[in-house]
Amino acid sequence: MIVPWTAGGTADLLARIASQKFSESFGQQFVVDNRPGAGGLIGTEQAAKAAPDGHTLLLATTAPNSVAPSLYAKIPFDPVKDFASISLMATTCYVLSVHPSMQVANAKQLVALAKARPGQLTFSSPGSGTPNHLSGEMFKMLTGIDMQHVPYKGSAQAIADVMGGQIAMSFENIVVASPIVKSGRIKALAVTSAKRAGALPTVPTIAESGVPGFEAVGWFGVVAPAATPKDVVAKLNGELVRVLATPDIKERISSLGAEVVSTTPDGLDQFNRAQIALWAKVVKASGAKIE
Repeated sequence: MIVPWTAGGTADLLARIASQKFSESFGQQFVVDNRPGAGGLIGTEQAAKAAPDGHTLLLATTAPNSVAPSLYAKIPFDPVKDFASISLMATTCYVLSVHPSMQVANAKQLVALAKARPGQLTFSSPGSGTPNHLSGEMFKMLTGIDMQHVPYKGSAQAIADVMGGQIAMSFENIVVASPIVKSGRIKALAVTSAKRAGALPTVPTIAESGVPGFEAVGWFGVVAPAATPKDVVAKLNGELVRVLATPDIKERISSLGAEVVSTTPDGLDQFNRAQIALWAKVVKASGAKIE
């Protein structure tokens, strides 16, 4: 199972859960192969070009599979045509958070402050074109505010500068943000999902904070190269859906701050088509482009 991100992140942990369970179920060793780089494009391209025999899978994620088609002038694969969907595994959301000293208690007050100080507030992200960055652009688009984006090389520094007060706010993945929120080092104003997140149940959604229609999620799913036989896809789907329904796996994934979601192969395919369309609008509005 190729993971197009470094070891230790959410994608890697989910891939290890799936691989371990597949190894037990099928009596064959499934190994995780981390191939990070180029915003997930390197590992994703390798999976797209692998032999479609069921022996190579990909832990698919938002950035390369949903955002990249509209962000890059050209990508070396088609996220719809080059893959056979197996199932979603989990979704995560992003947390709109600020330094505890900022005099705002919710997203509505933040919008009012941003309107009073156009172009002065900053928001950090782990890089241009990441779903974190584009969540901020979606927030700007739907509220009509003007804020400055400050890209970093990763989440650690991006959130550290919010904790330090150098940056006004961030839209950080809940897996990274929730322990820092619980420690009181940043103040959570809202989450980007359509419903409240289990990891931070008292934090309202951006939609219920006066920005109707706002929804941004990160997703993780398993896919295979496009021509993988349908019976192999069905077998892998059945097993993954079964595993995701077991209490211990649900608990392990929930403890990361993610929500367990399983689908049919067609369900994942339709979901990603909708995600590609959604992020295309945000990328266009933001003007973000990567050559």
